[in-house]
Amino acid sequence: MLERADVVVYDHQIAAGLLRFARADAEKIDVGPAAPRLTDQEAISILLAEKVREGKTVVRLKWGDAFVFDSGGKEALLLREQGIPFEIVPGIPAAIGGPAYSGIPITYPGAGDVVALVRGHEGETDAAPDVDWSRLAGLAGTIVCYAGPHQIGAIANALIANGRSPDESAALIYDATLPSQRTTTGTLGSIAGQAFDGVPSLLVVGQVVGLRDHLRWFDDRPLFGRRIVVTRSREHADDLIDMLEERGAETIAAPTIRITPPQDLSPLDEAAADISRFDWIVFTNATAVGSFMTQLLVAGDVRDLTGVRLCAIGASTASRLQQYGIRADLMPPEYRIEALLEALAANQPLLGQRFLLLHADNARELLVEELREAGAEVSEVSAYRASLAQAERESDQDIYGMLLNRRIDAVTFMSASTVRNFVEIYGQEQAVDLLRTTVVASIGPVTAEAAQQLGIHTTVMPERYTVPDLVDALVDHFTLEVALKG
Repeated sequence: MLERADVVVYDHQIAAGLLRFARADAEKIDVGPAAPRLTDQEAISILLAEKVREGKTVVRLKWGDAFVFDSGGKEALLLREQGIPFEIVPGIPAAIGGPAYSGIPITYPGAGDVVALVRGHEGETDAAPDVDWSRLAGLAGTIVCYAGPHQIGAIANALIANGRSPDESAALIYDATLPSQRTTTGTLGSIAGQAFDGVPSLLVVGQVVGLRDHLRWFDDRPLFGRRIVVTRSREHADDLIDMLEERGAETIAAPTIRITPPQDLSPLDEAAADISRFDWIVFTNATAVGSFMTQLLVAGDVRDLTGVRLCAIGASTASRLQQYGIRADLMPPEYRIEALLEALAANQPLLGQRFLLLHADNARELLVEELREAGAEVSEVSAYRASLAQAERESDQDIYGMLLNRRIDAVTFMSASTVRNFVEIYGQEQAVDLLRTTVVASIGPVTAEAAQQLGIHTTVMPERYTVPDLVDALVDHFTLEVALKG
C-alpha cells in the first residue's frame, strides 16, 4: 500500500523506517502527534480530502490502531461526508503492542480475566480521566491507561483510593514500540515518582508487570537505543538496515548516492543480446542485476543465460538473482579482490575466460586489471549511474543537527564514494568535525583509506569485508564500550 501511495500523511510517532517503503517521489507529510488538538484534526481531515481530489492515492499512516483511542473515526467520517472512498487497515493498538514490546503480556493465566483500556487526556491537565474509578479499581485484571504527561500521580492515587493495593506492580512505557522505547517498573504507590517529566506514556497496572524481567526481548538487544546512519543508496541499503534493526538499532537512512539508468543503454543492450559469448557474468551488486535483467528480458528470456556462469558479489546480489528464478554459480564470501580471484580460479584457470563485468558507469574496478593480468578477457559495461545525492531525509531527521548534538552513535560507509559524497554534502571541515563525535564504521580498507585521506578516522572495520561482518563488528564495539563503562 505504501509503495502505491502518491502522498503519505503520517503521525509523528511512527517509526521513521516505515517511510522507506514509500516511493522516493511520494509526498510525505508529518502531521504531528497521533491525537492532535481539535483545530489540528480539522486541518488534517481537510488535507486528506484535498489530496484525494487532486487525483492522488493517499495513505494515512497512523500510530497504533486508527479506531482505538485515535482520531481515525473522525477522519473517515469526514471523507464519507465528502463522498470520498476509503479503506481501513486495522492496526495493533498501542495499549497492546506497547506492553508486548516491553515484555509485559496484558493477560496471563491466574492474573485476572479482565483487561481495561483507559483513555487519558492528551493536554496539560493533571486531572485523572473521567471514569468510574471504584468500578475500575474493583476489576480483577490488568489496567492499561494512555496517560498524559501530568496524570500519572492522579491515576495512581485514584486507583489506590478506590481499593487497589499500593504494592501492586506497575510500569510506565514511553515511545512504545519505537527504537527509543523506555520502560520503568515499580509499584502503584511509587510509579508516579519514577515518571519522566512532561512525557506521555502507557501506564500498565497488574500482576503481569512482574513478567517483564522474564519476557523482556525488544529493549534487550545488543544495539538497542543506538542511532546508526546508513549512507548507502536507497537501492542498496535494505540489507544493512534490516540487520542493524534486527539487533535493535534505530537506523537513519541518509543516502549519499543516487542511482539512475546509464546515459547510454546501447552497450548493455548489446551485451544482453549476445550474452552467450561470455563464460562469466560478474554482478557487483543488486542494482546491476536489475538493470541487466531488464534489458535481457526485453528481447529474450532467462534461457539465454544457459551455459554462462554467474558470479554474485554479496548475499543481496544473489537474492536479487533468485527473484528471476536464477541461482548464482559463485558467491564469494567477501568482496576482496584476492578472495574473489581465488574463488573464480578455483572453478578453472582464468586464462582465456571471457568475463562481462557489470558495475556503475563511473566505477574504477581493480578487479578488471587483476583479471586481465591473469589472462582473462574482460568486457566492462555500465549497468547504472551512481551520482551524488543531496541530503535526503526519510522523516524529520536532521543528520547535521543530530551529529552536532551528539545524538548519533555511528555512521556507516560502505564504499569510498559514500565517504567522498558525505563530505561533499556536508562540507570538508564540517564533516570531519562532526564525525569526530561519533563512531565511523567502514566496510573495508579501501573505504577506510578514502576516509583517512579526507581526515576522517575509522573506528570500526570488520576483518571480513561483508555487511554481516560490519554489523557484528558494531555489536562487538558497543558491547565492549558498555562493559568498560560498567
